[in-house]
Amino acid sequence: MSTTQPSRRFFLGTSGVLSATAIALLAGRDALAQGMASDPSKDVNILNVALGLEHEAINAYQLAAGSGLLKKPVLDVALQFQGHHKAHRDALAATIQKLGGRPAAELRLEDYARALGAESLKTQADVLMLASRLELGAANAYLGVIPAFASRELGQVAARLAADEAMHFTVLNSALGKPTPAAALSFGA
Repeated sequence: MSTTQPSRRFFLGTSGVLSATAIALLAGRDALAQGMASDPSKDVNILNVALGLEHEAINAYQLAAGSGLLKKPVLDVALQFQGHHKAHRDALAATIQKLGGRPAAELRLEDYARALGAESLKTQADVLMLASRLELGAANAYLGVIPAFASRELGQVAARLAADEAMHFTVLNSALGKPTPAAALSFGA
């Protein structure tokens, strides 16, 4: 991964300090966010890490779509998942701006291609395995945020993002012919 691109491990390591204010804004709960004390610069940094991960996912699906390796209906599903990541990106960017920060810039597609090893993708299965790995990492990253919140309401948005990622992971694994995870509590561990 590029040194300018934040990692899921960094996100998991710092996510516990994301304030209730940032999560309330991310959830579209501006009224709830008013009056909450927080350090906006910390929140902006953490949200920008999450935004960087969403940029990576959007571009990974763009690379997949443009590779010519995906057949219908897999291509349609990849584009649908890319749309989900664009919605995540938009919510994160809007929250960063509400906190007075500047959203992290998206890298060039070529930078993501290099960081993700796109040149090694030779088959549809290769593309699906890469996407599955990224989605699992994203699900676990978002689940890592949830314990930081005293309020279930504030953790709900992180749970919803994690649910999207877990669903993506499961669908991709199914397309690869892999079984659903056999163990209970298989995400976030």
